[in-house]
Amino acid sequence: MAINDPIGDLITRLRNAQLRRHSIMSVPASKLRGWVLDVLETEGYIRGYSRIEKDGEKPSFEVELKYYEGAPVIQKIKRISKPGRRVYSSVRDLSSVRNGLGISIVSTPKGVMSDAAARDANVGGEVLCEVY
Repeated sequence: MAINDPIGDLITRLRNAQLRRHSIMSVPASKLRGWVLDVLETEGYIRGYSRIEKDGEKPSFEVELKYYEGAPVIQKIKRISKPGRRVYSSVRDLSSVRNGLGISIVSTPKGVMSDAAARDANVGGEVLCEVY
């Protein structure tokens, strides 16, 4: 099955798995998804992830979801830049999410990173999603 929006698919799978209180979820592997999961792991929104390769199947990521006192750590995850409408932001225009309590994941020329890391690196780029 072809997926036109791999990040949108990842976000939807994360949201659905947390609604069902799953501890582990699976998502097809790709470089971009891996980079987004790296940012989520670094910022503490997921426990971690690993790449699973089985014979005769396409590789996938197994993501360990994180909960705090029974509630998901990711309260809301929202896709900003979509295939039909790309949203780009310069480093000056990167706004903080929920007054610094959340993050934006930005695809920059220096890689996929959080909005704080993009400000430190002094680069802007495509705003993929917001997490809080």
